[in-house]
Amino acid sequence: MVTVRSSHTATLLPDGRVLVAGGGVGHEMLASAELYDAGRRSWTHTGGMLRARGGHTATLLLDGKVLVAGGYVWRGLTTALASAELYDPSSGRWTATGAMHTARNGHTATLLADGRVLVTGGYGSAHANPDIPLASAELYDPRSGTWTATGGMSEARYSHTATLLPDGNVLVAGGRTSRVALASAELYDRRSGTWTSVGEMSAGRYSHTATRLADGRVLVTGGSDILSPALASAELYDPRSRSWSTTGNMAAARAGHTATLLRDGTLLVAGGSSGPGSVLLSSAELYNPSSGSWTVTANMARPRQRQAATLLLDGTVLVVGGADSLLAAAELYRPRGTT
Repeated sequence: MVTVRSSHTATLLPDGRVLVAGGGVGHEMLASAELYDAGRRSWTHTGGMLRARGGHTATLLLDGKVLVAGGYVWRGLTTALASAELYDPSSGRWTATGAMHTARNGHTATLLADGRVLVTGGYGSAHANPDIPLASAELYDPRSGTWTATGGMSEARYSHTATLLPDGNVLVAGGRTSRVALASAELYDRRSGTWTSVGEMSAGRYSHTATRLADGRVLVTGGSDILSPALASAELYDPRSRSWSTTGNMAAARAGHTATLLRDGTLLVAGGSSGPGSVLLSSAELYNPSSGSWTVTANMARPRQRQAATLLLDGTVLVVGGADSLLAAAELYRPRGTT
């Protein structure tokens, strides 16, 4: 990339380019953004955000614009942001839109079928060790550019996952408070704006991934559980029975990794950190939903965590940035069968 960065976002645009925005190095957050052109395999600057931020969310809206919301800056303490802005790919410019009711970092943002965006949880304190998780949720309406409160989760949480299910509802799983890694999961009903408990995972976890598979099930992988820096376990949520079941363990325990659903239905997991001292990983592996098993695939060129991974239109996976000293490095994973 043009600029080194971690805790950034990467968003696939309708024309196949990838927008990378914000993040930073250490305590210095960035407002800059850049575009990856898959055809030319090159990076170019684009308009900078109105506000420097890291740990934010970026959501591709139905009109092709990108909504960036929340995140944090460092002002001697980690300070969460309520502001939001829109990127227009046609002009390469950012414009302000309505601010969230609550400043939040470590939250999730999910595009609903009707075009609204559901934001859940996170934390909003200005504290060196954030310990005030949020249960609140709110909805962004692109037509009005405003936010409205919706039903709050039954448990406050941050560093959780949120996954859109085939029926249009949203599954939230795991996350943490200051003292506990959560195993609980709950379901957001898009029609009523209310939450329902849907059982617990076999392990509490945060900084994990959750990916909707081709058959509608959700695969949760890895993460941390407070006592262990990384987990190798994985489990499946079945939206038809609203139940959880364990599946094969990964070859490596990992947290802060990425998970990307490939065009053939397998899932690519890459990087993260593992073991005492949170050693960064370059390893990658593939999950086969038919067998519930994992196979090791080629390593990344460099170890990294908190990177971004994007499935490109040609079926390859672009991995960019991440923690460690090589934060500008980008690489491509080419699955078998792609040209």
